[in-house]
Amino acid sequence: MPTTLISIRKARPPQQRRALLEAVHAALVEGIQVPEHDRDVRLQVFAAADWLDGPKLGEDYTLVEISLFPGRGLEAKRALYQALVRRLSAFGIAPAQLRVILHEVPPENWGLRGGIPGSELAAEPKVNVEEVSKA
Repeated sequence: MPTTLISIRKARPPQQRRALLEAVHAALVEGIQVPEHDRDVRLQVFAAADWLDGPKLGEDYTLVEISLFPGRGLEAKRALYQALVRRLSAFGIAPAQLRVILHEVPPENWGLRGGIPGSELAAEPKVNVEEVSKA
């Protein structure tokens, strides 16, 4: 049940913004086995004046920040990163223009289902994401 925020500088038409959201969600499903119905992906667009960056980053620079429960291994994370690079290339975003940051937030730091700490909710069956990614 991750929550994802995509930050971009290049203004895009509404249909393309929606497609970008869908592409990131598809990468989450593919890379770290997020259930298809588990959708929480947001997009924010910044004006160039509102984003201070280095000389190598241009208007296609894209930052994807994903907050999720801890526990996925490096192979699952690698699969996610590669899925994001592949899917976002369709929008003209070069691999060097994409940064992905995972925030692994302990379950007790999530307030869910009306204010219940995530650590107190009955755990749903877990997928061994490492094994699924290697299949």
